Amino acid sequence: QVQVVESGGGLVQAGGSLRLSCSAPGSTINAMGWYRRPAPGKQRELAALVTFFGDGGLTAYGDSVKGRFAISRDNGENTVHLQMSSLKPEDTAVYYCCVKIGPDEFWGQGTQVTVSS
Repeated sequence: QVQVVESGGGLVQAGGSLRLSCSAPGSTINAMGWYRRPAPGKQRELAALVTFFGDGGLTAYGDSVKGRFAISRDNGENTVHLQMSSLKPEDTAVYYCCVKIGPDEFWGQGTQVTVSS
């Protein structure tokens, strides 16, 4: 079983910043990232993802966060950080860390991000 440890999140005013972190110690990871669910019953959507291949890695962002969110990785620690800037009320959601290992996905328990107007 893969342990997924999330940290960060909370309440921030619009225009502010928050950082989320996620680690999966002891695993050989293909990619890690963050997805978010704006409200119960709504579809989970990609926030940001980074691969763990090579030195640089490839990144992918949801259209609504491009230019505002930045994901980075620490290969040695199996950790990713999501720096969220210029936050908007519509960024309010439960954010879930996803760890991709081969064909499998492992999810964190989720952390709430609330952006007040």
